[in-house]
Amino acid sequence: MAQYETIQHDVLVIGAGGAGLRGAIEAAGRGVSVGVISKSLLGKAHTVMAEGGVAAALSNVDDRDNWKVHFADTMRGGQYVNNWRMAELHAKEAPDRVRELEAWGAVFDRTPDGRILQRNFGGHRYARLAHVGDRTGLEMIRTLQDHATFERMSFYTEFTIVSLLKEGNRVVGAIGYQREKGLFFVFQAKAVVLATGGLGRAYKITSNSWEGTGDGFALALDAGAELRDVEFVQFHPTGMIWPPSVAGLLVTEGVRGEGGVLRNRLGRRFMFDDIPALYKNQTADTEEEGWRYTVGDKNARRPPELVTRDHVARCIMREVREGRGSPHGGVFLDIAWIKEKIPNAEKHIRAKLPSMYDQFLKLADLDITKEPMEVGPTTHYSMGGVRVDGDSQMSSLPGLFAAGECAAGLHGANRLGGNSLSDLLVFGKRAGEYAARFALETSLGRVSESAVNENIRQALAPFENGAKGRGESPYQLQAELQEMMQELVGIVRTENEMVRALDGIQKLKERSRSLHVEGNRMYNVGWHTAVDVGNLLTVSEAICRAALERRESRGAHYRIDYPDKSESLAKVNTTLHKGEDGAISVRLEPIKEMPAELKQIIEEMK
Repeated sequence: MAQYETIQHDVLVIGAGGAGLRGAIEAAGRGVSVGVISKSLLGKAHTVMAEGGVAAALSNVDDRDNWKVHFADTMRGGQYVNNWRMAELHAKEAPDRVRELEAWGAVFDRTPDGRILQRNFGGHRYARLAHVGDRTGLEMIRTLQDHATFERMSFYTEFTIVSLLKEGNRVVGAIGYQREKGLFFVFQAKAVVLATGGLGRAYKITSNSWEGTGDGFALALDAGAELRDVEFVQFHPTGMIWPPSVAGLLVTEGVRGEGGVLRNRLGRRFMFDDIPALYKNQTADTEEEGWRYTVGDKNARRPPELVTRDHVARCIMREVREGRGSPHGGVFLDIAWIKEKIPNAEKHIRAKLPSMYDQFLKLADLDITKEPMEVGPTTHYSMGGVRVDGDSQMSSLPGLFAAGECAAGLHGANRLGGNSLSDLLVFGKRAGEYAARFALETSLGRVSESAVNENIRQALAPFENGAKGRGESPYQLQAELQEMMQELVGIVRTENEMVRALDGIQKLKERSRSLHVEGNRMYNVGWHTAVDVGNLLTVSEAICRAALERRESRGAHYRIDYPDKSESLAKVNTTLHKGEDGAISVRLEPIKEMPAELKQIIEEMK
């Protein structure tokens, strides 16, 4: 019999980033017992890395903005495969969530008359991103954590969840272990909220922190919930290129929002070469027009660097492939040029982009107020995730909710910058609200002791292999998977390469059965990596299968063998399910018809 401790809560939140904390605050405020599990230390969630701002139609900088414009921008950016109900709720509720955050103590940058300042960002028609310099995510986590101390909830830091527990078809808890000591815990709960973030660590070059191993995706799929649209993986166009030790580290879109331009090694501003048709009527035709837009003239048009991220990323890769890239395989992002346009530009850059200034100065020995940055695409965000109801955020399994990056729907085929932080607030709040409602209407379920013992046995299997002195290194398998996904299922995809990747994933899955770790369970990083590898293999297979099924190019999903959009796939989502035999199946599911009033909004905004 395995040794473990049992803890009970009404609502269990797995993840302590923006979505998890906002959900926990909402649930606790409704009078239920809440437990919050964090994979790392509290305050270290990947949300702190979000830099540019939180998108909300506050209309503080441009009074033409409103929820309808934000809704239309989000749908257009997502190529209309979004969950339109989530896009509607998000656009309507984001302003209240931002003002709420301000009331809780968030210190935003200000307009001259004292309102929350908003900046331009890719894909947004008007200046819409409320920000705190380039440290918005950090301020959000600080504020949410501070407010959470006024609510009654329990925190369990540095825990890894290995499986969800079920009674019949209902989720009744989770099992995990304390990373420091290796002790197992069973968390019984009436409702479980997944808020575990993304899956960027399936790729070699990523902006994601070490926690982004697709845990929520894999936990939900293994439990019998459905995933949706996981083929849509966003590659942020600007990550650090040099030195290699920081390759992939995010360079915020806020640099371009403040006037930064992209140039190839010849010094040409290449984004003017390929402006998407959707943006022809609102994108600046000259550098001068683009500059006027970035300094706040609402009658000017957006610079071409601020079209959607998928398009910018592909344009950068075009320059690299055609021999016009930077010395280390990227392009140049230049913010220093604004010295030609405004006085005290160096002070302005340091004030607006303090993290970027420090990041390049300390990690690349480069002063961004004087020299251009070398940047290139980096795996950044998953638009797909757990399939949820648009209003309640409940998955296809009763008692299981999801919010934030691990939940699908809002962003469709491509996320607009800044929508991720407002997503966390809007749907974190909704997940917490509906999880609390569910918990108040039900009782604790029964946890199967045999299921607990089996999960613990599987989690400890690498130690048995280690004791026998043979097996596979979890580090080696992880590295091989990341290399393969980067090469074969990256920004540009083909059927042959993805079939090769699937074959490679199956071979790695076989090898993963003999993963081995040495030593004991205390402070054992090799063991943690072995657990992560299992999740990464699951999400990598899901990405491949969904991407093979979508035979077209749409948003962040670009296939050379199917370079155009398919009319037959324009109104379908990919939905994934894992059968009892462990096989992942994909079906194409029609998108529910949009109400006439929302269709009219989109037509008007065109």
